[in-house]
Amino acid sequence: MHSPTNQTSMQTCRWHGYATVAELERAAAQVILRAASLAIRQRGSFHIVLAGGTTPGNVYDLLRKADADWAAWHVYFGDERSRPADHPERNSRMAEHIWLDAVDIPRKQIHPIPAEHGAEIAANNYAQAINGIELFDLVLLGLGEDGHTASLFPDHEWGEASDAPAVLAVHDAPKPPSDRVSLSAQRLSAARQVMFLVTGETKRQAVKDWHNGINIPATAIDPPNGVDVYIEAKLL
Repeated sequence: MHSPTNQTSMQTCRWHGYATVAELERAAAQVILRAASLAIRQRGSFHIVLAGGTTPGNVYDLLRKADADWAAWHVYFGDERSRPADHPERNSRMAEHIWLDAVDIPRKQIHPIPAEHGAEIAANNYAQAINGIELFDLVLLGLGEDGHTASLFPDHEWGEASDAPAVLAVHDAPKPPSDRVSLSAQRLSAARQVMFLVTGETKRQAVKDWHNGINIPATAIDPPNGVDVYIEAKLL
């Protein structure tokens, strides 16, 4: 593993390369559990924002088997597809199926995005749901082939400005479904720790663009402490 640091635009990145996806997933799960323990010890609760995708799903499977103080966890989502609440393509349904339904996090502390009601209504409602949280303890994100993260896509609004809405209604997304809901870049950046999980050969060009300072959505996530990118070493 190695973790060189580089400055991309205004964003500070620490790159952590792993020889295998399994090693990356185990390391990510341990980082999450350590962050939870620290937050609970210091502040009495742990507020985490989840990502969708295969690699996060595998990390969630590892978390399901862990011994944690689940009663102090509060779970949120970085983005959601405008699908019915029980649709298998929902990020929330995936996390529930793999992990959340199997552990003792109180249901009232799990906050899915109500995207089944339409993007605008869901964005307004979710903005109210997260309004009282100044900083998330940990935000998990992925990277798309086009450089998107959460549901912040190229040639769409990313919500980078300090006065941007906390939650965006997304229309005409370049991958289905076209209607989505996403936390904005400024809201995803309001976190003590941000971790990207990046695997798969199809991400190579997006990683290259990121390294080269090209303005892709992932570069808009700019928390005070920088971001940690957990990535297959072959992609670096």
